[in-house]
Amino acid sequence: MTNATTPELTIPAGFDFTSPELFSKRLPHPEWTELRKAEPIHWVEIEPGSDGFKDNGYWLASKYDDIKEISRLTNDYFITNQHTAIPRYAPGTEDDVLEMIKLLIINQDGEDHKVRRRTISKGFTPRNIRSMREALEARAKDIVERAAAKGSGDFIVEVASELPLQTIAELLGIPQEDRFKVFEWSNNMAGYDDPEVAEASQTAAAQILEYAMEMAAKREAQPEDDLVSKLVHADVEGGKLTPDEFGWFFILLAFAGNETTRNATTHGMIAFLDNPEQWELFKSERPETAYDEILRWASPVTQFQRTAVKEIEIGGKTIKPGERVVMAYGSANFDEDVFEDPFNFDITRENNAHVTFGGNGPHYCPGANLAKLQIELIFNAIANHLPDIASLGDRKRLRSGWLNGITEWPVSFCPAAKAN
Repeated sequence: MTNATTPELTIPAGFDFTSPELFSKRLPHPEWTELRKAEPIHWVEIEPGSDGFKDNGYWLASKYDDIKEISRLTNDYFITNQHTAIPRYAPGTEDDVLEMIKLLIINQDGEDHKVRRRTISKGFTPRNIRSMREALEARAKDIVERAAAKGSGDFIVEVASELPLQTIAELLGIPQEDRFKVFEWSNNMAGYDDPEVAEASQTAAAQILEYAMEMAAKREAQPEDDLVSKLVHADVEGGKLTPDEFGWFFILLAFAGNETTRNATTHGMIAFLDNPEQWELFKSERPETAYDEILRWASPVTQFQRTAVKEIEIGGKTIKPGERVVMAYGSANFDEDVFEDPFNFDITRENNAHVTFGGNGPHYCPGANLAKLQIELIFNAIANHLPDIASLGDRKRLRSGWLNGITEWPVSFCPAAKAN
């Protein structure tokens, strides 16, 4: 018998919340909203192997508090390594591919993760981030001025992707001209679960791994004053990354640091153009609260997963060892019990404790402050130099089961100037 206070679910059986076809058209906001009200922890049964895993489904966590709790309990009740943090792979993905992907720090647990995270975090200390501000601010200004000079173009190529790519080069001390390689590699890797580009994705991963390992080996032999050298040489605690470990870190930085920040920038700009009064407010007042609202709204990493290692009850459902739980950050960031009027893009929103960088716990994104700085700098530069930016056509969405991505968006950078 259905509880009178709980609405009955209308979501079709087998509705897959990690479907790349779904994400290529839209995010499942109507379905997430229904689950938050009716069944916050929801079992999704799918055909074994259809998402790259051999089990028959996963739990979908849609509520903010449940996702925070799962994140907090990671290592005690949940791990990432068994099935990785990524909730979707191409059908028929081989076990050896998953084993390689487990080398990424986001797929490590316990002491291994703690040691690697402590080493990698050296590059993202508040002091290091502050030291990069002036250089990145100049780069953001140059990016938008170059876009303005072109008059129109693809927002992703000309603006959104440039600052994260240049930041990666700045952070690691690699030649700026090599950022174009990183852009191509990252784009190809993003299509890993698309059968049409799966081979190109694997090739890109191999190329970027080789590039990074060669760079690490050179710095190990001849250290320079850069982050790569710091990461591949032992410090007082004895922690360092081997060339192959640095290679996997580079893959994560190139993929996550590029894809997520550029998609946050793109979705933020779309939100501003869809809400012109907010764009006018930002241009005139530049509220500090704007950047967290952009990140909440964009939710570029829409979903990650954990695997239970102990039986536990969450949201009234019993999750058993070995079962996967997909945490829908994109749903949590629009939870009506946490965010007032969540579908209203409001750059003055206070106390914006979004989970865009993950919930609390050991896997909170170490690069969060750097990503937030990039969002601040690029939107200030756009407001200063491209105040009349306008859309010129439809946007193309990324085919992914966990990234909220835009791959193409034609815009006019300075329509007012062109009209004169």
